Amino acid sequence: MPSPLDGRLDLAATCARGLEEVLVEELIAIGAEQITAGHGAVQFRGSVADLCTASLELRTAMRIVLRLAAGPASGRDPLYRLTSSIAWEELVAPGQTIAVEAVGRSAAFPNRAFAALLVKDAVVDRIRRRTGTRPDVDRRAPDIPIHVHLGDDVVSVGLDASGEPLSHRGYRTGGGPAPLAESLAAGILRLVGYDGEGPLADPMCGSGTLAVEAALIATRTAPGLARGFAFERWPRFDFGPLRRARERAIAARRAAPSPILASDVDPLAIDAARRHAGAAGVGEAVRVERRDVRDLDLPPGWLIVSNPPYGKRLGEVGPLREVYSALGDALKHGAAGCAAWLLVGEPELARSIGLKTSRRIVLYNGPIECRLLRFDLFEGSARRPCSASEEPIG
Repeated sequence: MPSPLDGRLDLAATCARGLEEVLVEELIAIGAEQITAGHGAVQFRGSVADLCTASLELRTAMRIVLRLAAGPASGRDPLYRLTSSIAWEELVAPGQTIAVEAVGRSAAFPNRAFAALLVKDAVVDRIRRRTGTRPDVDRRAPDIPIHVHLGDDVVSVGLDASGEPLSHRGYRTGGGPAPLAESLAAGILRLVGYDGEGPLADPMCGSGTLAVEAALIATRTAPGLARGFAFERWPRFDFGPLRRARERAIAARRAAPSPILASDVDPLAIDAARRHAGAAGVGEAVRVERRDVRDLDLPPGWLIVSNPPYGKRLGEVGPLREVYSALGDALKHGAAGCAAWLLVGEPELARSIGLKTSRRIVLYNGPIECRLLRFDLFEGSARRPCSASEEPIG
């Protein structure tokens, strides 16, 4: 029987909502085929070599899933039959452990844990019928993580090719409060047009994720270069394409052509940012300084990208109004001739900046609906309260 891993693979890459088109562009760049964007995911087809390249190089993807079967999501028996049709005996070697994760929503399966249990039973039953043995379940660190996506019309069953989310690059050890996911930070940089060539500053850098991701882009460092993937534990997996993809990624690295500045007033954040840049291998590319945002002083032409705290997880909105007002003053007086992009999750705080936006992009930081706001900072531009028609978020 041919392995489900032979030939072209039916794959899906997940991402934060709002980054779908950026992920499409990344997939086109690596040569993926039959690319279709959905909500929070992009489907595509490719070879095992394409899977290896995507896992190493995609910056905005959170996870890659190998879709094995899809069918009606109408109830218990159809899901069991669909799962049982997959050649699990070719995908789970003797002694390997499994775990099933169900995501999405389906009227037929309001309890996702029940759907995951049903799929687990079907997998175990098929393997036992074909081999006489059964795999154990390890929910913490399975050898073969199984992925189920529930929809009202269709349910799909497949393998989680990533294991640890791709957004976990491996350089962030502590993070500090409310860190920005690495994949979302990379997506923000792509959305604002950062290509690694010009200078970039984050004057409220926190633990440094935006600056580190900018340095990875500037040095052309593949984000998955220092980590492993679940597909490396697949039976009969050919390591040749992965080895060649790693060699190409290593050969592509370069020195950053322009400065990247990360600053913050919090000494603990500065320590974390330095540590993370070093762990990511871009310590020489990122200049980390302890500095109050009020002391911002940049020459024209810099790109400013930042994720200031917005109250949802770091405290009440009220105390942050002054911070946002000071940020607006700093941008006006210390960054004339620059463009600034801020990820803001609270409309009241966005209004406190007091500068007119020229563009707004909707993004989701986890469950929080945010706006990525652009401010064009002209020489002599007046800082003023926003009128109702110019509110940065509305």
